[in-house]
Amino acid sequence: MTEQPKKKQLRTIDAPFVALGPSGVAIRDRLGHLTPQDEKVLRLVGEHLGHLASLDLAVRCADGNDHEAQRWAARKQGLTAASSSRWAGSITKASHDQWALSRRCQLAYIQNLEAGVRTLKQRLSRPIGEKGSKRAPGGYRSKGEWFHKSRRLHTLEHRLDVARTDRENGVVHVVRGGRRLLNTRHNLAEAQLTETEWRERWEAERWFLAADGESGKRYGNETIRVTPDGEVSIKLPAPLAHLANSGHGRYILASKVRFQHRGQEWRDRIDANRAVAYRVHYDAPRGRWYLTASWQRPVVQTLPLETARTKGMIGVDTNADHFATRCPRQPDGRTPTFLLRPVRYR
Repeated sequence: MTEQPKKKQLRTIDAPFVALGPSGVAIRDRLGHLTPQDEKVLRLVGEHLGHLASLDLAVRCADGNDHEAQRWAARKQGLTAASSSRWAGSITKASHDQWALSRRCQLAYIQNLEAGVRTLKQRLSRPIGEKGSKRAPGGYRSKGEWFHKSRRLHTLEHRLDVARTDRENGVVHVVRGGRRLLNTRHNLAEAQLTETEWRERWEAERWFLAADGESGKRYGNETIRVTPDGEVSIKLPAPLAHLANSGHGRYILASKVRFQHRGQEWRDRIDANRAVAYRVHYDAPRGRWYLTASWQRPVVQTLPLETARTKGMIGVDTNADHFATRCPRQPDGRTPTFLLRPVRYR
């Protein structure tokens, strides 16, 4: 009597659900036709605030898990004297966000190391040359490979112990400007960069020219203000107030922005004095300045899937040259299928 082959077990499919909508919006436009004075002011402000942001981030990382509201207030008070209250608020918030992001990345790194350690231990425990299955991998192919993987296991276990210790102590490793760009400094020939070009990119990435929005304030932001006609003005920090070309220590740029994407939505917000955050960024490789506007959307309560199905639904599958749509079953039991082809205008 022959033994019946075992049926292949299929993966379980999770129940469908209604996905949440986007919680934020970000649009960008180029700051073209800047005068040399405009670029000089932007560079000075970015360098000054970037230096303050680096100092504040170092203090926040040193506090680790022991950070509290009083420490935050002391940091902000110290930054206010060298900039302004609003700039200090933006810098401290950015430091908090960077530290929290590093903590999340640290947890993901630990979980990745744990998965690697489990896999290596499982394969090292199997006999050499044993074949694997779909459920579990087998042993290594040779004694040499087994030896190298055993060394690899010790390396990962050491990294895992160090990462766990750092997480328990609240230690994170952050590089303002990006670790990838920092490591590029040691491989300039491979990156096809000169030291001057790399230095320009490095300094531009470490500048700080970002301001959080404020609801109820004029045009939704007092620090970096953009009027409905696209005029951009910046509240200068106290040490650079002598560079102002407008009242109340503000500097007005010669360039005007025109947000083509979601421009009407942006205008509706600033007309109602709703919060809009702005960030000025310099693209060193292209030699261009950009302004990014962002804001949060109110949380929209999603309907349960069963409620959404009551009045009928249509599913759309996007393909390379057509949209395939499918509707629920009709009262007669049939399930109609439609094929929609987009009209291309030349």
